[in-house]
Amino acid sequence: MQLNGSEILIECLKEQGVDTVFGYPGGAILNVYDALYGHPEIHHVLTSHEQGASHAADGYARSTGKVGVCFATSGPGATNLVTGIATAFMDSVPMVAVTCNVTVPLLGKDSFQEVDIAGITTPITKHNFIVKDVTKLADTVRRAFNIAKSGRPGPVLVDITKDVTAAKTDYKAKKAPKIARDTSRLLESDLNRAIDLIAKSKKPVIFTGGGTVLSDASKELAEFVELVDAPVCDTLMGKGGFDGTNKRYMGMLGMHGTKVSNLAVCKCDLLIAVGVRFSDRVLGNPSTFAKDAKILQIDIDPAEINKNVVVDAEVIGDIKEVLTKLNASMNKAQHKAWMKEIAELQKELPLVYETEDDRLTGPAVIESIYKATKGDAIMVTEVGQHQMWAAQYYKYKKPHKFLSSGGLGTMGYGLGAAIGAKTGNPDSIVVNVAGDGCFRMNMNELATAAREKLNLIEVIVDNRVLGMVRQWQDLYYNKHYSATILDDGVDFVKLSEAMGCTAVAVSTKEEFNAAFKKALKAKGPFVIDARIEKDDKVWPMVSPGTSISECFDDKDLNK
Repeated sequence: MQLNGSEILIECLKEQGVDTVFGYPGGAILNVYDALYGHPEIHHVLTSHEQGASHAADGYARSTGKVGVCFATSGPGATNLVTGIATAFMDSVPMVAVTCNVTVPLLGKDSFQEVDIAGITTPITKHNFIVKDVTKLADTVRRAFNIAKSGRPGPVLVDITKDVTAAKTDYKAKKAPKIARDTSRLLESDLNRAIDLIAKSKKPVIFTGGGTVLSDASKELAEFVELVDAPVCDTLMGKGGFDGTNKRYMGMLGMHGTKVSNLAVCKCDLLIAVGVRFSDRVLGNPSTFAKDAKILQIDIDPAEINKNVVVDAEVIGDIKEVLTKLNASMNKAQHKAWMKEIAELQKELPLVYETEDDRLTGPAVIESIYKATKGDAIMVTEVGQHQMWAAQYYKYKKPHKFLSSGGLGTMGYGLGAAIGAKTGNPDSIVVNVAGDGCFRMNMNELATAAREKLNLIEVIVDNRVLGMVRQWQDLYYNKHYSATILDDGVDFVKLSEAMGCTAVAVSTKEEFNAAFKKALKAKGPFVIDARIEKDDKVWPMVSPGTSISECFDDKDLNK
């Protein structure tokens, strides 16, 4: 049948099972929105800003496992997606961003609202396309979804000229193919080498990351951990890949990881890295990282092997497939002495914070949320101290429950992502934990949450400073608090109420607990302005460029 380009785009989205699109209309994409008008089966969420749309698509994807989709018009509409696309790229999130551009005759002529968005996003997409021929549109959209969700996932941009959205051609529906798990580089010899290293190890540690979550391999990982008989640590992106309430779990590794995890990696004789990219926040000083251990890396992306750390062996392939094969071939090991040593370290060096009186602190906020939600909320964060506290003090039992910008560290990510998560998981409790600095960046998305009548909870950990930057200024810049003080009298409660939300300010644990109970029962978005001290810090910490064995906290500083 004959359809115009806009209608073909919508039909292709339906082929891919897309039920939700986040976006913002404009001149170049008007034809697409006109076609969307006749398809109520695709729910469109009108965000307050295009960046909010890209973060919402990201949060939807991370929390559901589906491909997130966002729309934007040409020029500034398209460029406003860039930060969200880069965020998704750094954390391997499957997303398709659809933009529309000026007509083909106007390309390259500095036309109104024209920008080379394909050129701009080339370094931050898995692939991108510009469509100038309507006959190629359907196959391009199908290919975009295939690329976004196959292998190591990532964002794909499809830029369509406005004349293509209006032109007509024949369209024939196609069923979206099932994406096979990538085992093209999975070698029997690599599996055998891995099994041999594991069998010879006396003090193994399993280090799991975002790849485990993306592969939905938590069940296989749990079986693998028991077979290896090893303790487990994780990355920020790996939260929930292994049950955070399991006695084998030591906590996060790296700059703000637990002392137990950091010391265990320094003491182990084999580090089994599962779906991690060995970022600088994990490594500390690369020359001292796990220097007494052999390193076995399991990853889907061969480009990650020997990129930041030289490894002794690797297995390349989808994490779920690799672990399934290893579990079927391995004998169960026993490392009683090593596990006893780890258990003693856990007793000796627990992750704790000051609990004096009723004073509200970041960790107290997170622990209160954990107890009130019974550990079953989808926790979304912005970036900074509150992000680290949410990673440290909320115990993630399942994957897809912790959404945060890890690689890019995007302030302003969380509220849009929470909107995406709540849209994709309407029956789940969704909490966005923000710092007051991050909240200011995209707080306009509260209006989106109110318009959509989303029962999400926004918790602002409000210390009236840029907390993480101030922590560094305090420790390494002689207390020169340059441009980090935010105590300007902005009333977050009144702002939130003006955008259609229920809001309350609290400054004690008792007040916070009472407010959160109300938030859980509220209809529509509920904002809690949780006011804490400006000099509360994230502990432990590893100074940049030093060994992770040198992690310290406030007690170490005061010795």
